[in-house]
Amino acid sequence: MMDDIVEQLAAIEHARWAGWEKYREVCVTQVRRAGDAETHEDRWRRLRETPYDRLTEKEKESDRVEARKSLAVMDAEIER
Repeated sequence: MMDDIVEQLAAIEHARWAGWEKYREVCVTQVRRAGDAETHEDRWRRLRETPYDRLTEKEKESDRVEARKSLAVMDAEIER
């Protein structure tokens, strides 16, 4: 039972990481075209260094979407 939950959560985590990498690649490509790589890097640095409680509501919602995916797995397990 616990192994199943771990596998489901690991699959979500992998999908999250893969989605992030695809998104990052698109952003880097767009920024390179615009010639504004420093602004792009500054944004990612700011996000990495900002505690959750200091993010904008839009940035927090992005994290909430990912948290809800994990909660859905846990909720389904509780319902079984």
